[in-house]
Amino acid sequence: MIEYAWLVPLLPLLAFVLIEATASYLGDKVAWLGVGAILASFVVAVKIFVESLGGAKLEGLDFNWVLSGDRVIPIGIQVDHLAAVTIVMVTIVSAMVQLYSIGYMHGDKRFGRYFAVVSLFTAAMLGLVIADNFFLLLLSWEIMGLCSYLLIGHWYENTVPQEASMKAFLTTRVGDIGLMIGIWVLFAATGSFNFAQIGEAAKAGHVAPVVLLIGGLLVFSGGVGKSAQFPLHVWLPDAMAGPTPASALIHAATMVAAGVYLVARSYMIFAYAPAMVLMIVAIIGGFTAFFAATIATVRTDIKQVLAYSTVSQLGYMMLALGVGGATAGAFHLTTHAFFKALLFLGSGSVIHAVHSQEMHELGGLYKKMPITFGTWVVGTLALSGVPPFSGFFSKDEILLAAYNYAPRGFEWVGGLVFAFGMATAFLTAYYMTRATVLTFFGRPRNHHQYDHAHESPWVMALPLVILAVPALLVGFAGSTWFGLGNWFGHFVEIEGGREFHHSAFVQNFAIISALGGILVGYLVYGRASAEARSRVLPTLRPVYLVLKNKYYVDEFYHATAVAGTLALSRLAGWFDQNVIDRLVNWVGALGVFGSDAAGETDRVVVDGLVNFVGDGTLWVGRQARRLQTGLVQSYMLTLAAAVVIGIILFQVIGG
Repeated sequence: MIEYAWLVPLLPLLAFVLIEATASYLGDKVAWLGVGAILASFVVAVKIFVESLGGAKLEGLDFNWVLSGDRVIPIGIQVDHLAAVTIVMVTIVSAMVQLYSIGYMHGDKRFGRYFAVVSLFTAAMLGLVIADNFFLLLLSWEIMGLCSYLLIGHWYENTVPQEASMKAFLTTRVGDIGLMIGIWVLFAATGSFNFAQIGEAAKAGHVAPVVLLIGGLLVFSGGVGKSAQFPLHVWLPDAMAGPTPASALIHAATMVAAGVYLVARSYMIFAYAPAMVLMIVAIIGGFTAFFAATIATVRTDIKQVLAYSTVSQLGYMMLALGVGGATAGAFHLTTHAFFKALLFLGSGSVIHAVHSQEMHELGGLYKKMPITFGTWVVGTLALSGVPPFSGFFSKDEILLAAYNYAPRGFEWVGGLVFAFGMATAFLTAYYMTRATVLTFFGRPRNHHQYDHAHESPWVMALPLVILAVPALLVGFAGSTWFGLGNWFGHFVEIEGGREFHHSAFVQNFAIISALGGILVGYLVYGRASAEARSRVLPTLRPVYLVLKNKYYVDEFYHATAVAGTLALSRLAGWFDQNVIDRLVNWVGALGVFGSDAAGETDRVVVDGLVNFVGDGTLWVGRQARRLQTGLVQSYMLTLAAAVVIGIILFQVIGG
């Protein structure tokens, strides 16, 4: 079955075509085309995964893309163990999102368009996962960029989705430009787009270190944009303007996962590049994890909390890749997809029930929405890293890798990123406890909304229950408990990554950080009153304002990039009007003057000369005609006179 891996992205791609073609006839029923296609892809993906368990791999299913003289550039697909795990994860999450969307998007005027774009989005992500080369990856990468723009701006008649979709598209393009340049740098050095061939060339020392340094950082810049790493993280929280199930897909299994997967897939380039490359990846990842977690602690919009949580967890993954824990990063990518999709769909269930995203307007919903509450708690505990939920095991592997990281000459970087990781673990547990207490516990703060709250229909509740299972259990795949020996780490082979021995200190420290965050969150929001919190706020107001305004990064961009662009556009407009237009007008006036002068010259000089010649010829003709009398005597007299005049002239000149 593995040789039919191309069916996995093809089926949702066909669903996209069919939905676009039949939406006007089938109405809301087109959703089942998307759901059926992705479920079929899931079945194929599971069969491929089972074959991979037996050691099967697919390599070299290529076709010749470019033939130029003796040079042949092939592109194709591959399925190794990393791809086999990822396609199962993507198809499960996408299937649950699409099933959930049937209920959530019911009655939307662009229902068919939404499902068409989601199917194309999923097809692009699956195509990216099985690509064996940068070209096919980049093609899928850009299709995802388009789909995210369409999904974020789904309600484009409103200003906020319009601006959010454009912000996402333009911000990620910054990283994409770097990625494209990096691909061409590596191609120029190796003559290949193939991941394995470029990696082998780097390993063999056939690529200059400076090329690997530049190429690696440029490729990483693509991941910074797509996976919302600092400083290109600003688009992701604003992406909440789109439908909630689309947010779940973007934040869990597709768009943002692509950047992390890019670095994992091309990891040999990073592993054999100068150590500075991975150190930069680790620092940016660790800082992003901590930075975004601090902002999440003060957000009041439930989706905004999850958005900054996603930025933070993506930072965790990049941190893992940077410190050599390649399989740890891939493992957290997998576990995070399940529990973050679960949390986003859970938030959508709340919004669907009460029509509000502000947590300060909620409260007491666990009685009204028991399924949503129960599955939310599973996702929260997994994200917080509480054992035995899935996030605990993957986060433990990341912290273990960070604890053992000590780049030569920069040993302090290892301590820094480990501190970032531990602080983020505490903050994650804190802000998720805060969100849980404000949303589901306490007294209702808006009785009108509370009285009308209800559990979501089965088409929305069922995906929550299904996703809660892997959110709870999939972490054991990477566990060392019960003699499991970190099966995931040995199954998913990423060359260049390092293996780390279990550390009870790191694991216990991680557990204490998570439980400490939960305890503090409960004490502050579960036990302390709002009045008590308001009394403390003035003391912390400077810090609160910085966090509330997201460190003023957006303001900085508006003051520099946005204002600079507008100023440059105004300067260009002034230059166009006052220099270019005047120059063009002057040239035009000069042309008119020249044409007038040329016309006058033609009329007076040329025409006058022609007329003079013509008139002179006529005059000579008239005078000569008088000599034509017809009398022989006159002709003889004229001849005699001419002879006499000639003799006289001869005598004068000759004498």
